[in-house]
Amino acid sequence: MKSAQTEDTLKENIATVRELLTQRKREEETEDHQSTADQEATKSPFQYQHWLELQAILKPLHIGDIAHILEILPLDDRLTVWQQVNIFRRGDVLLEVSDAVRENLIQSISEEDLLAALNLMDADDLAYIADDIPENLLKIRQETLTTEDKNWLRRAMSYEEDSVGFLMSNEMVVIYDNDALKDAAKTLRGLEELPIHNDTLFVVDRRGILRGILSLQNILLNDPNLPVHNIMETDIVYFSPQDDAGEASQAFERYDLVSAPVISDRGKLVGRLTVDVVMDYIRDEATEDVLNMAGISAEEDLFAPILNSARNRALWLLFNLGAAFFISQIIGIFEATITQLVSLAVLMPIVTSVGGNIGNQTAAIIIRGMTLGQINKENTTYLMRKELGVSALNGLVIGSIVGIFSFILYKNIALSIVISVAMLLTLILAALLGLLVPIFLHRIGRDPALGSSVIMTATIDSVGFFIFLGLASLFLVK
Repeated sequence: MKSAQTEDTLKENIATVRELLTQRKREEETEDHQSTADQEATKSPFQYQHWLELQAILKPLHIGDIAHILEILPLDDRLTVWQQVNIFRRGDVLLEVSDAVRENLIQSISEEDLLAALNLMDADDLAYIADDIPENLLKIRQETLTTEDKNWLRRAMSYEEDSVGFLMSNEMVVIYDNDALKDAAKTLRGLEELPIHNDTLFVVDRRGILRGILSLQNILLNDPNLPVHNIMETDIVYFSPQDDAGEASQAFERYDLVSAPVISDRGKLVGRLTVDVVMDYIRDEATEDVLNMAGISAEEDLFAPILNSARNRALWLLFNLGAAFFISQIIGIFEATITQLVSLAVLMPIVTSVGGNIGNQTAAIIIRGMTLGQINKENTTYLMRKELGVSALNGLVIGSIVGIFSFILYKNIALSIVISVAMLLTLILAALLGLLVPIFLHRIGRDPALGSSVIMTATIDSVGFFIFLGLASLFLVK
């Protein structure tokens, strides 16, 4: 059994791993400067002592801790540590690391090593990472599966990635509704081990139609001769393979589920969804949303090659560049105004900076509400009024502060009024964009977080400059 590490212990292990890697690098540099004869002369039984120590550190660690260590190491060190992981644990580690790190490992390790790891995975695990596995290796692994597992793998791979069917498992304990509790207990005793997070048994009829669930507690605390259908729960939460994984994750949170059955359109039991998979999905979605809001199109390995990282970030940077050219043209329209009143150039960034923050705050709240299923057509109008009210109130307060600040600097009451009004209008616009941009992206079938921040920043900057400089041209320049 592998124990989970406390934060301090894990940090100590990470520091030790890094020290061993550093020592080995120093030895390799020394060996590079020696002749072949010298290298042979200096060889000793302790030459690979560092690797033995590294293996000793990794051996008792939980799979999740090993995955964490791999994720925080540069590419070369990551591969070195991977080679020291016990071969029988590499499959589990490959499943536990993030998508970006898994992709990097699969591209970097030999086909022989990868196939050895795949051979230790069951059909559920293979389906989970099938998109990352080279097609030729996946076919080789499929040939070694049983017919039942092959069919399961094909079916699981046919579902959309954000569906319950993609996340469900075929590992479950099933009993019949006309069995007695003692038969259920006998079924459990006949297993080598319980499936992970197995808190209930699924009850079906002879056709495989789901009839209810039976908790382990009911098996232990009731008369073993009682029929299952008298004890089982029939008011249960279940899912369809086509259900959205995000909605399923909300149901797991709402009803405190550990596992739940997945049934076909005809009610036949086809799989099981568990809380660990749901938590992984929530984590991945949260990470993706954060990156998308920043204009990064996919999860990025922190230590990915420079070219890969640059390509991943290029799209929205180019969009930003185009927006910057557009903004420069807007400012150019008011060049004469700025020339006559240089203080405008000093105050311009204040208007757009605060506006951008308001827009991002509103967007974050709206995206969270959409993720939790709290926003619909019926309450959109109310939310719009509310956010406009919040931004108007903040605009009055912040606009007044900026107006007073500008008056202290430039002793120009007209300039103070103009920037106060510009701040108010820009903040109202920013809140409106923070509400409408995510909703619009959702309505057209796009991820609401995808580039929301980038789009809003460009729009708020453009319109904010136009409002401020336009008002200045009308009321300050003669």
